[in-house]
Amino acid sequence: MKQENTWKQYSEQQLEELESLSVRYRAYLDAGKTERECVRETVRIAKEHGYRDLAEVIKEEKTLSAGDKVYAVFMEKVIALFHIGKKPLREGMRILGAHIDSPRLDVKQNPLYEDTELAYLDTHYYGGVKKYQWVTVPLAIHGIVAKKDGTVVDICIGEKESDPVVFVSDLLIHLAGDQMGKKASVVIEGENLDILIGSRPCAKTGDEEEKEAVKANILGILKEKYDIEEEDFLSAELEIVPAAKARDCGLDRSMIMAYGQDDRVCAYTSLEAQLAVSTQDYTCCCLLVDKEEIGSVGATGMQSRFFENTVAELMNCMGQYHELDLRRCLSSCRMLSSDVSAAYDPLYASYYEKKNSAYFGKGLVFNKYTGARGKSGSNDANAEYVAAIRALLEKHHVAFQTAELGKVDVGGGGTIAYISALYGMQVIDSGVAVLNMHAPMEVTSKADVYEAMKGYLAFLQEA
Repeated sequence: MKQENTWKQYSEQQLEELESLSVRYRAYLDAGKTERECVRETVRIAKEHGYRDLAEVIKEEKTLSAGDKVYAVFMEKVIALFHIGKKPLREGMRILGAHIDSPRLDVKQNPLYEDTELAYLDTHYYGGVKKYQWVTVPLAIHGIVAKKDGTVVDICIGEKESDPVVFVSDLLIHLAGDQMGKKASVVIEGENLDILIGSRPCAKTGDEEEKEAVKANILGILKEKYDIEEEDFLSAELEIVPAAKARDCGLDRSMIMAYGQDDRVCAYTSLEAQLAVSTQDYTCCCLLVDKEEIGSVGATGMQSRFFENTVAELMNCMGQYHELDLRRCLSSCRMLSSDVSAAYDPLYASYYEKKNSAYFGKGLVFNKYTGARGKSGSNDANAEYVAAIRALLEKHHVAFQTAELGKVDVGGGGTIAYISALYGMQVIDSGVAVLNMHAPMEVTSKADVYEAMKGYLAFLQEA
């Protein structure tokens, strides 16, 4: 079954829509390099489109009805948006679910140290990374520092042209004979992914010279600019991410290169679809969660009760809450678990099975199952649901393809689909093909981003 390259089919109007979407998407990527930033930017955009905070609705004891639009945020790292439909919630919703966390380096709780008059931040990598990809590239520091007095300090260093950047050093090639003979997995050790942040000692303040003068200078800068003490690292969440901006890629500008497209490409296209949908029979939901890269764990991961609790609150605001109706709602939902897929790379052809791979320019990707080896950790959507999705996309002229994540037994991966399926809802994995997945800079096709948005909108409107 050969899929046509979608670039050959676009009208001038569609090309204009595609480019406009790409501009908005790149801006979203630059504004949201962490989960907190993604949630903040999503809230800003949602408010512009008439969404209200569900917490305020509950506080003011207001009721909700068809046509109302609300959002719920939890711990600043997960958000759910609802556009309430005409049917009772017990009949289910149409859900687009994606994750907004990405592989990165996290700063440890006791991170700052000096060695031979160089100051470092100790890190712990997050998610599946090739550690050697994170050395010698410009990096930025994003996150928050929560102080004992209850104040929270926002940190963003390295994104402005006038900002300094930080980096992880690597051994020079002239001395790297032993290093070059190592397996790629140990060329760079996890404990060596420390961030070089300074080399200048502080000025003398008296007769006695500071023992760790470079570290002291860094602490002085943090105190002056952010009113942060060394102990405040204990309650900080600081993430080290690439400092580069999202850019058009290719001489033909057909692609986008950026950090964090797994899975913010699906998060943003899901958001665009949610904002574009009008009042439907079924309530539409865009759910953007945290912690997928480490197993969807914790209070902000898909395994938490955040979504279930939020739906219960929503039903209560509509005068429809009943425990049995909540169960009926969740089991009657239809969902696209929106996550990226591996784009076929001809430079590494031996790792892919051509007939069942995703390709640039051929549209939204569907994975009936994911997982590893014998489909371990997979949702595996049922055939009837796949058939219904096929018919829907063909009706709306959405280009789509099906794929697996590489050859059987070569590797694999998972999504949030199997967790949502625990409620009994219909779920299938869908998303955008990505090159360099989990690398500091990932690449997508603009055409696939456009088709994803079209497909998600069609799903919300008619699934």
